[in-house]
Amino acid sequence: MILLSISCQSQPATEHKSHNKVYPGIYSTDLYVPRIKDKRVGIVVNHTSMVNDVHLVDTLISLGIDVKLIWAPEHGFGGKAYNGEKVEDELYNGQILIRSLYGKNRKPAADDLADIDVIIFDIQDVGARFYTYISTLHYVMEAAAEIGVKVIILDRPNPNAHYIDGPIREDRFKSFVGMHPVPIVYGMTIGEYGQMINGERWLEEGIQCKLTVIPNQNYTHRSKYILPIPPSPNLPNQKAILLYPSLCLFEGTVVSVGRGTHMQFQIYGHPDFPRDGFTFTPRSMSSSKYPKHEGQLCGGIDLRDKSDATIKREGKLNLTYILQAKSYLKDIDEPFFLTNNWINKLVGTSEFQDQINSGVSIEEIRAGWQEGIDSFKKVRAAYLLYDD
Repeated sequence: MILLSISCQSQPATEHKSHNKVYPGIYSTDLYVPRIKDKRVGIVVNHTSMVNDVHLVDTLISLGIDVKLIWAPEHGFGGKAYNGEKVEDELYNGQILIRSLYGKNRKPAADDLADIDVIIFDIQDVGARFYTYISTLHYVMEAAAEIGVKVIILDRPNPNAHYIDGPIREDRFKSFVGMHPVPIVYGMTIGEYGQMINGERWLEEGIQCKLTVIPNQNYTHRSKYILPIPPSPNLPNQKAILLYPSLCLFEGTVVSVGRGTHMQFQIYGHPDFPRDGFTFTPRSMSSSKYPKHEGQLCGGIDLRDKSDATIKREGKLNLTYILQAKSYLKDIDEPFFLTNNWINKLVGTSEFQDQINSGVSIEEIRAGWQEGIDSFKKVRAAYLLYDD
């Protein structure tokens, strides 16, 4: 167990609220604090769980809330563990246990819930099916539902809520990077998504959680909202977050997305890409141990000059990146897609890999997704809290 020492402020930070500024649910203390007064509280949080400069743990303690236990998702409470790194339990200020949900267990244990009346969930998501915070939400809701513990989600804006795209995940590819039959980009906040998990009875044996969502203020799915804190070590800025749903497909290929550099998810490349322009060399670092093509000079494509507004206007997964990379590597000795078929779990279907290998056009690939997207939109509509 690791001892984590963070100084607590005596009072939560406050500010005069603008009528136009978007405020995450965490700011609406008047809506959730009365629900947890005199309750034994567990919270699911990480480094993004901030109101101004005050962490939710400190806010609740300063308000006299009995915080019994903290759970942390992938990347840990501090948000510094690299992708896939197992996270150990810690102690917050030497007093409150932080139980890892990305170590021995990914679901809260029944013993840990025995002294809990209500769980608060407050983690910044980025709106892609393979981003694991929604999988953690699933298991938290499931564990709570099994013993009747209430869950309150403090909603947060989704920076990729302005579009819906990708194939529906097939049942055979269910995994921690694809828990539910939704498109890759689903256009919902984490609060709306929690309502869909519940309403569609996706929890084990169709059980339902006692769920409350504290909504964002002044928000629609097209609101401009710049994430104030990087949500994970390899999404360092808004551009990386916007490019992530498209570039993450490279994680199932031999192509690097810049892990092991300070340009993660803003570039991509390979040692056999042309080297007459942009190049980079991945190095092992705290945010990315053992990156793909470590120590090798890679020819690359640099997307950092592409404006955030341009990426948002595209309003869809950009498949030209992966087709371009495939064309550059058509003569290499190794397969373009990793032999562990990780791409199938990321995309949610084996058809995509076959289509790229066979040279199917982007238009034909996308046409195959449309029926599933249209059906999903009808399901999604029942759970929305905000306008599109």
